[in-house]
Amino acid sequence: MLIDRRMLAAAAVAAAGWMLAPGAGPSPAGAAEVIKFATLAPQGSVWDTTLRGMGAEWTQKTAGRVELRLYPGGVAGDERDVLRKIRIGQFHGAALTGASLSEIDPAFRIFLLPMLFESWEELEFVLGRIGPELERRLEAKGFVLLHWGHGGWVHLFSRAPIVRVDDLKAQKMFVWAGDDASVQQWRRQGFNPVALAATDIQMGLQTKLIDVVPTTPIAALSLQWFRQAPHMLGLGLAPLAGGTIVSRAAWEKIPAADREQLLPAAAAAGETLRREVPRLDAEAITQMRQRGLSVAEVGEAERAAWQQAAEQFAGTAREQNVPPEILAATREAIAEFRRRKAP
Repeated sequence: MLIDRRMLAAAAVAAAGWMLAPGAGPSPAGAAEVIKFATLAPQGSVWDTTLRGMGAEWTQKTAGRVELRLYPGGVAGDERDVLRKIRIGQFHGAALTGASLSEIDPAFRIFLLPMLFESWEELEFVLGRIGPELERRLEAKGFVLLHWGHGGWVHLFSRAPIVRVDDLKAQKMFVWAGDDASVQQWRRQGFNPVALAATDIQMGLQTKLIDVVPTTPIAALSLQWFRQAPHMLGLGLAPLAGGTIVSRAAWEKIPAADREQLLPAAAAAGETLRREVPRLDAEAITQMRQRGLSVAEVGEAERAAWQQAAEQFAGTAREQNVPPEILAATREAIAEFRRRKAP
């Protein structure tokens, strides 16, 4: 039961013929080093404004020697497209979900296992333990992590109410096109996945091609998906964790002294998201309820059934290519966190 990717995707609005030339060598003397970043987060969202603030500080701290050029709202394509463009030099960095980071290294699939984490605080504790290893894995693949990202907590938004696991099995659920292993796993467990590009979610809901979208409250509100899927399962499935990365090739074009100036601004951006996203998630639910959203809370029996279904999927984590040492370290950190929190 992997939480399918790019739940925060905005509709692509690329103009006809829009293209970026592949990156060349170092910038001419005196010219700013332009770092081209992409994100699916809508323009004006907390992720967009936070990255813009980081970019403004980069320019200020380096006296104009580094410029962050941001392409929000899916104008550069979905995350799979963006990652490909980073690899060929058309873009240099992006804010990515854990699902897309897992295309760089499978260790990031740990963030896709449902009901593994119980709170943001627990996730932060685990990142404190496994984060350095995940960063090392990214660096080995040619990327630098600037900060961890928070996309909100994933819930099921549906056309008809969902309370029990069987309610979900009776509806057509969006899953990300291209992840065939995940699609097959859903089917083996008796669910009805429909693979679409994230940019086709709105169309899929409007045409009833799909009935269910696993996404965050912030995304459901900002992209208005809750209009066609006005029922939300109150039980959260997983945090939409991710990170903002830059290619090591682009990063190392920046003089070392300037890079040292950029890192604190990047860390501050991550802290802003850590602080603001949970608050905005809760506010989004309140606003959608005022506009007709129905939230289905589950009892203990239903919660246990959802947990059992999640554990069945987590039992195939090895099949899903989560490195066993990452899975073991994560479970150990979770157990330690819960022991510390126990009364």
